[in-house]
Amino acid sequence: MGDWIRVCATSELLPGESKVAWDGDTPIMVFNYDGDFYALEDRCSHEDFELSAGCFDADEATVECVLHGSKFDVRDGRALNPPAYAPVPKFPVRIADGAVWTRDDRGG
Repeated sequence: MGDWIRVCATSELLPGESKVAWDGDTPIMVFNYDGDFYALEDRCSHEDFELSAGCFDADEATVECVLHGSKFDVRDGRALNPPAYAPVPKFPVRIADGAVWTRDDRGG
């Protein structure tokens, strides 16, 4: 892990949209919040469930897990309400060559 992976062209991820990319076995959900890009692991910290199945609220910068209703801040991954208390891992994002890139930078 550690190599940057191309998510999509910047024109393919407009404000208010999200997209899932894979870095090896790690699903990474990338968000365009008001023109800024953020990336979180696509797994609820409360229960191993895809956050991408839920709703990205582009006004509040949150993503909601459909399983139990926990919300997470897409900017830093912190849990905003129970039953989730632990944050979701956040990953770096860079814009280069007209594309959005991310990676699982945890190593291992």
